Amino acid sequence: MPSIALIHEWFQQYTGSEKVVEQILHLYPDADLFSLVDFTSREDRRFLQNKSVSTSFIQNLPFASRLFRLYLPLMPLAVEQIDLTHYDMVISSSHAFSKGVITSPDQLHISYVHSPIRYAWDMQFEYLHDSNLDKGPKSWLTRMLLHYLRMWDVRSVNGVDQIVANSEFIARRIWRIYRRESTVINPPVDVDSFPFQKEKEDFYITISRLVPYKKVSRIVQAFAKMPDRKLVVIGSGSELEKIKGLATPNIQLLGHQPQSVVRDYLKNARAFVYAAKEDFGIAPVEAQACGTPVIAYGRGGVLETIKGINQSSPTGLFFYEQTPDCICNAVREFESKNTQFESEACRLNSLQFATSHFLEKFSAFVEKSWDQHQNQ
Repeated sequence: MPSIALIHEWFQQYTGSEKVVEQILHLYPDADLFSLVDFTSREDRRFLQNKSVSTSFIQNLPFASRLFRLYLPLMPLAVEQIDLTHYDMVISSSHAFSKGVITSPDQLHISYVHSPIRYAWDMQFEYLHDSNLDKGPKSWLTRMLLHYLRMWDVRSVNGVDQIVANSEFIARRIWRIYRRESTVINPPVDVDSFPFQKEKEDFYITISRLVPYKKVSRIVQAFAKMPDRKLVVIGSGSELEKIKGLATPNIQLLGHQPQSVVRDYLKNARAFVYAAKEDFGIAPVEAQACGTPVIAYGRGGVLETIKGINQSSPTGLFFYEQTPDCICNAVREFESKNTQFESEACRLNSLQFATSHFLEKFSAFVEKSWDQHQNQ
């Protein structure tokens, strides 16, 4: 068995990309872990098997525990200083920088790409707008930084031998930006831990990090226009105060909640509402595992995980503009066609994304890549 280094951007919370790392560790428990920073609390380290993480110099910079993202201009340099030369194989879990670790021709570097750097490429203008960086000196400094990141990003991908994309949508992004072929292996979804329930209550739910590109504020604005419909919002993030200001009495903000609470609300909700243009989108699959249909923005990875109203045994309904009015119209359309959505169909659709499929496909891919590397 080759010696393996597993590197991830940063460890701070347990979200989609961390769930991929968790399952790779199940496959390769002897792999050593690396990251730019590791601020995971002692109580939340079970997904890392309580392994120690070797970090970069950013870990020890002032205020890094709270504001490490402010050191983004240093991250390309930082990842290039992580020494992985003593490993036969490097597996990077990357949505920005970790794929840029320096490797030699004798090493095999497999990168599981959750996405090319969103805010540096096709989401640049949306990022600038949401951050109030459309104009002025700060805007131009940010644009220069993003220009630098794009050049580094394209150069760094040359050090990757094999690329795995988390969806067909991301595979197309990878080809457009890097002109590299990739193999699609969907991320693992722990569908077995989400209980199926056919009977539903009269409320809608959205679960997400409350950050601009997730567009949770648009969902809240939509339900503020529909005071006769209840919405539950689970999640925390930089937009929490903004969303509190938009919420009306029919909207319940629960903040961050443990998985037991998340599962309970998901299985009882009438539908899950999702407004992000997502790379894959684990939460909509988790909702379907509970037998809960999804009302989603019809772009990105959700087109691969949700069967729309025009397909047989539909599991959700799409809207095509990220506006409150379009979300309102989608909710009303969902209610008018409610009998077409069957909880059993939602559950069945979710099973194709189960963790067992990821483990089988990813281990086979790594084994094949390693055999090819040795025979070169």
